[in-house]
Amino acid sequence: MGKKQRWIGHYSSSHKILLVGEGDFSFSACLARAFRSAANMVATTLESEDTILTEHFSSEAHLEELERRGCLVLYEVNVYVMDRHPTLKSMKFDVIIFNFPHAGHYHRLIETDEELIELHRHLLKAFFKSARGMLSEGGEIHVSHRVDYPYDQWKLKELAEKAGLFLKEKVWFDKSDYPGYHNKRGGGIQSNKTFPLTNKECYTSKFSLKHASSEISVCNSTTSIVSDVPSLPGYQGYICPPAPPSPPL
Repeated sequence: MGKKQRWIGHYSSSHKILLVGEGDFSFSACLARAFRSAANMVATTLESEDTILTEHFSSEAHLEELERRGCLVLYEVNVYVMDRHPTLKSMKFDVIIFNFPHAGHYHRLIETDEELIELHRHLLKAFFKSARGMLSEGGEIHVSHRVDYPYDQWKLKELAEKAGLFLKEKVWFDKSDYPGYHNKRGGGIQSNKTFPLTNKECYTSKFSLKHASSEISVCNSTTSIVSDVPSLPGYQGYICPPAPPSPPL
């Protein structure tokens, strides 16, 4: 008898998963605990191991757990050229996850500055171009992202389409679905601080190479929709929970 398939959120222990841009590796560790094994996972970060352990003190326990559960952890993986990484270039994945991508923080720039917005767009454009060639047949790229201003100006869907990818489904992201996940600010300035998600509009956008249907599922605060676009093997669709109520004015 084969191993039992275990799920958390959109992710199954049967999927070959690549995670990029990890902060303290808490999201990877969350998946590994749910699966009871991380042999199907590759978790990566742009930073060196020394930098991660220095900037994210909580990462040590997560990295130890990932190693214990069989995850391949790679450091200094640049999403711009990850398809040419010596270890990754021959690998294919069912799901590639980039949670809350960010091009970095700069003392002279704030999030509403067009210059920084353009840097974010450039990062995502390069990521999509690199990631698309690393998908297995029917594979998906998942990007979790805030969609309030100014993050909506990044034009995520348009950037993906330019890389030949199409939006299959857009579902509400609820951090509580991933116990132990601590999203990090990153970017070199106060990197260990949490990137604010509470009472913010956050979604996971799922992209694929195949535009199998014009019916794209978008879940928002008033609808719960399951996409009719064929998805990953074994995935039965994800019904979005209602968005949390807006904070009082």
